[in-house]
Amino acid sequence: PVPSCTLQARASAVVLVLSALEAWALDSYIAAVYEHSVLLSEDTEKPTSPEEALMLMDRNMDVLEVAIKEAARQGAHIVVTPEDGIYGWVFTRETIYPYLEGIPDPQVDWIPCADPERFAPSPVQKRLSCLARNNSIYVVANMGDKKPCNSSDPRCPADGHYQYNTNVVFDSEGKLVARYHKYNLFVTEKQFNYPKYPEFVTFNTSFGYFGIFTCADILFHDPAVVLASRFQVDTILFPTAWVNTLPLLSAVQFHSAWAMGMGVNFLSANTRNSTLDMTGSGIYAPDGPRTYYYNTETENGHLLVKELSSHPRRSPGYPPAVNWKLYASSIKWLPSNDHYFSGVIYHDLFSFTELTEPEGNRAICQKDLCCHLSYKMTEKQKDDIYVLGAFDGLHVVEGEYYLQVCTLLKCRSTDLSTCGQPVETAQTKFDMFSLSGTFGTNYVFPEILYSGVQLAPGEFEVLSDGRVISRTGTSEPVLSITLFGRWYEKDPPHTERASP
Repeated sequence: PVPSCTLQARASAVVLVLSALEAWALDSYIAAVYEHSVLLSEDTEKPTSPEEALMLMDRNMDVLEVAIKEAARQGAHIVVTPEDGIYGWVFTRETIYPYLEGIPDPQVDWIPCADPERFAPSPVQKRLSCLARNNSIYVVANMGDKKPCNSSDPRCPADGHYQYNTNVVFDSEGKLVARYHKYNLFVTEKQFNYPKYPEFVTFNTSFGYFGIFTCADILFHDPAVVLASRFQVDTILFPTAWVNTLPLLSAVQFHSAWAMGMGVNFLSANTRNSTLDMTGSGIYAPDGPRTYYYNTETENGHLLVKELSSHPRRSPGYPPAVNWKLYASSIKWLPSNDHYFSGVIYHDLFSFTELTEPEGNRAICQKDLCCHLSYKMTEKQKDDIYVLGAFDGLHVVEGEYYLQVCTLLKCRSTDLSTCGQPVETAQTKFDMFSLSGTFGTNYVFPEILYSGVQLAPGEFEVLSDGRVISRTGTSEPVLSITLFGRWYEKDPPHTERASP
């Protein structure tokens, strides 16, 4: 038996360590994200040498280095860079291979900057590690991992190795503290494999508990929802290469809504590429955006730096739990059938009803979802046509996932057949709005988008009975007000929807 004095000594040592950690812990921290205009290979169809691949990656890391140093100069504790930010995205399985490195499990306790030869050549990991170490900042980056496999593994690709779209995190000492393999690959990512099981990657710091995933992962339950709700992380790190898809899925719109709906801080670093309509990065808190960037004018990169609460769940302003169908289920008025028509938003067939009056109450139903709107326009501009829309069904293009969506949106023109098409400008402001729906899911993300694809921090709130309402009149003309619901239980199995 261990003497009780030894046990007491151990116990007090543990208490000392914990209280030291507590004293060292920060109530807030400075976050940074960098939107990067990636330098791309001229020909990704033709195999290149490892030396040429490294030259391209070094050119991108030269740009990232300037941003990381500037973030550190501004006091940032952590900086997030975009998905595909080191080499781009248009590759075949063969042509991306020279860009990949073997990335070990972080449990190996490795600082590549101090010990670059410990594993196979890892020039990218070494450089990222040194950037973190030399600037005393956590660095989050996206790169490619390769892992050998053999024929005894039935999933092993014909070329004998797995290739993963991978996020890495190096701490302020340059140590590899996290490695995440993307689970929900976008349909164009033929160059990568997804891991057999979703990975739930977290790490602890003196300024909070972090989780990490990539781009299309945000649309699915695993690992995104699990990290936020089961693991209760404080902050999500999100490298992305997000193509803006208005009216419901532009980057700043959806990522800020997800942070709010899941009650987490969210650091989103997007790529900047005008031909693919990629822009939109942000630092988001559960009660709204702290800062964000959306720019279709220039090709330049952009650094965002802002303070966040380390543990948002502990803050007094933390949003209460929401019953997303409580209010809408109590409403008696239903739509009149003579006023509705169909329209398409991003390949989904919505039911619409036009807001013909400058103020009033409207409702529209599709399947089990009824959407209810009360509104008053400040002054209805004659060229601005608004509709209330509902969609309850499986989205099947570029991924399969089940949606329930209530949306008030501006049509592209006065022709009703344009309702649901992308539009970036509006002229009509609203004195008030209240939108709710009879959702079958608890996962609903509230999106408010103003003219010019701008967010509305502080101008709306979500009530615990499932209404999103205006706090004041809208300060800018409205593009859309949306409750974007995800019914994960109705999704098809992962292998059927995500396998390139």
